[in-house]
Amino acid sequence: MEVKGKRILVVGLGKSGVASALFLESRGARVTVSDAKSEEQLRHEIPSLLDRGIVVETGKHGERTFRDQDMIVVSPGVPTDVPQLEQARRLGIPVLGEIELAARFLQGTIVAITGSNGKTTTTTLAGEIVASGGRKTLVGGNIGTPAITFVDQTSPDAWVVLEISSFQLETISDFRSHIAAILNVTPDHLDRHGSMENYIAAKARIFENQTANDFAVLNADDPLTAQLAGALRSQVVWFSRRHAVERGTYVRDGTIFFRDSGGDHEIAPSAEITLKGAHNLENVLAAVAIGALSGAAPAAIRRAVKEFKAVEHRLEFVQTVRGVEYYNDSKATNVDATIKALESFPGGIHLILGGKDKGSDYGVLRNLLRERAVCVYTIGAAAAKIESQIGDAVSISSSGTLELAVRKAAEQAKPGEIVLLAPACASFDQFQNYEERGRTFKDLVHALAAKATAQPGAK
Repeated sequence: MEVKGKRILVVGLGKSGVASALFLESRGARVTVSDAKSEEQLRHEIPSLLDRGIVVETGKHGERTFRDQDMIVVSPGVPTDVPQLEQARRLGIPVLGEIELAARFLQGTIVAITGSNGKTTTTTLAGEIVASGGRKTLVGGNIGTPAITFVDQTSPDAWVVLEISSFQLETISDFRSHIAAILNVTPDHLDRHGSMENYIAAKARIFENQTANDFAVLNADDPLTAQLAGALRSQVVWFSRRHAVERGTYVRDGTIFFRDSGGDHEIAPSAEITLKGAHNLENVLAAVAIGALSGAAPAAIRRAVKEFKAVEHRLEFVQTVRGVEYYNDSKATNVDATIKALESFPGGIHLILGGKDKGSDYGVLRNLLRERAVCVYTIGAAAAKIESQIGDAVSISSSGTLELAVRKAAEQAKPGEIVLLAPACASFDQFQNYEERGRTFKDLVHALAAKATAQPGAK
């Protein structure tokens, strides 16, 4: 793909937008960037772009800016149906996303992983398993490192393991991965996609360009995922924690196996998995299937699984303070992720819920909250909706901010109980992203611990 001398507009200055703009400029393109945020909001991103001679438009998306281009690269956070992009398509201007742009330059073998929950954990572990097999491995995508930044590091023998979101999949055209996985599909981002049907269709695009020589890794225990198998051209490889599968990974008598045409290959005792929760067993099974397909030997896979620790912000143990354990699951940005977090503990949970609503139904939490939670502390813009939908299932403390929620939970929680941040919402009402929310939570917990240690007689 030749971009030298072409006029290219990058829309949206998130991580992938900035990375795309810098990459295109380095390849000789005449780059403009446009973001509806103000100059003040983008003060950290703008200098590096201006230093490279990139034209920066802030505070609006100018119609003429979009018309005068040879190509437009749109960031995942920008809805694909904004009027300016619709106009560009009518004018015949190609519109693609950063993941599509990256795929046109990347060398080597691509692995792509999506799903409503568990993407980051599975992608990280899959990368470590592939690397354990002696492969040159790069891990990124929606996980935090834009795929476009890997281009100059790749070679024909490289394996690029990418977390892919539904937003990124909306803007692919030729993107193809040798191994593609959908972990699960539960309601999420309905405020953007409009319906579950549209959301599922966006996820399913991960298989769109695969051939009979490629592999599709699917969750046999998830009905919405399993039903996709019949329409695929690629070879289906299953994972299941409930029963044996024809081809793929499963658990039998406490041991993980990978089954292929050569029979069953023993991988590892499931007891060696250090991550909490049944959902994380599913994540491990998916990663093991990907690793086995990459050629990693069972012993190497076992070693990677045994050594793997929880990814930051994913049911991450923070600290014990006065006998109370604190867990950071800030990445639980939808209701299903919060359900999985609640199911990871038998009870005694003080749950922090809230943030920016994504069109979710919080009522489905009622039974679990009644069974396992002591109190829910609501924060952010979605607080009123959450409180109205969970009703009298559990004691509710309207807290507003994360700081107040942590303080109230610390006052009420008893030794042996759990304080869990699993908010079921996006973070954008009070934080830049879920990472900032998670770091803030951890800072608050560490401050509690320091205060407790400083007090006479504290343990």
